[in-house]
Amino acid sequence: MLLHHGYGIDIGTSTVKIYDQKSDRIQKERNMIAILNNESVYAVGNEAYHLYGKTPENMDVITPMANGRISDVALMEAVLHTLLERCDTRIGQSPALYFSVLPDMTEIERRAYHTIAHRGNLSRSRIYMVERPIADALSFGIPVNQTNGTMIVNIGAQSTEISVIADAHVVISHLLPVGGHSINDAIVAAVRRRNHFLISDKSAKRLKLSLTDLSGGKMEARKVFGIDTKSGLPRQGIVTTYTVTSAVLTQVQRITDEIGKFLKRIPPQIRDNVNREGIYICGGSTRITGLPKFLNDNLDCAVIISGHYDLCTIMGIKEVILRPEYSDLAVQQ
Repeated sequence: MLLHHGYGIDIGTSTVKIYDQKSDRIQKERNMIAILNNESVYAVGNEAYHLYGKTPENMDVITPMANGRISDVALMEAVLHTLLERCDTRIGQSPALYFSVLPDMTEIERRAYHTIAHRGNLSRSRIYMVERPIADALSFGIPVNQTNGTMIVNIGAQSTEISVIADAHVVISHLLPVGGHSINDAIVAAVRRRNHFLISDKSAKRLKLSLTDLSGGKMEARKVFGIDTKSGLPRQGIVTTYTVTSAVLTQVQRITDEIGKFLKRIPPQIRDNVNREGIYICGGSTRITGLPKFLNDNLDCAVIISGHYDLCTIMGIKEVILRPEYSDLAVQQ
């Protein structure tokens, strides 16, 4: 395994996480890019995110990913190269880039990663790919080379990936189009329906983390700014725990039901192992209050939540870069 100039890269729909081996630091920025007049890059990463919802008509702020897959190669290339340049150390002439990828990637999707990582200063880079469930498992400290069947669930921004790994391989994986964004959308819809009040996606995300309580013990409310749907004027409104939790519950139930179906489809010997070990869950939305208990009660199986949350995958990539015994988990392209 080549360690010089090593970078771990987890390209998510919402954020890009980069592990810089030289500085031993993780950089996290929004996977967004602001395009001016449909032709020039105005801002990238967090700078573009701060413009979201406030742009003039001649500017678009978008993400070049959709459901964990690259949807615009040219824009993703611009985002990746810009964020790599912002790392603490110089990229060098031939860096080793370790990407987290979906297990069921097509050849076209594989070429997309090759394209974005072989332009400009990165033309001589060495590319390695690590399947995301494997990286997630490493971040939990799971001995991937010895497991007889471990279930990993990653609740991402636009999708939830449910996988089973055994003997360092992904046995089966399923991508459900439900994630943090759909939970936010449900909150926006619920507030509009109950309060006749339109809030932004950013406000919905804050409410999701501050007001949701799936255990039913919280009785709170928050003031939030938005647009009155009757008058069309901006105003301040009050949103309660009940409104937010009810909206979140609809989406969490979809994820829970899908995990339950998945458990029934896997071979009995693997299911028995999962029941003994529990289900390992990561992702930004796992910060929702009461989620572990809700999943445990509804799946009748122990649930282990990662303390790394949305950094789980990049922490696993870091393990691959630093530990020689995991070198065979990274496939060179």
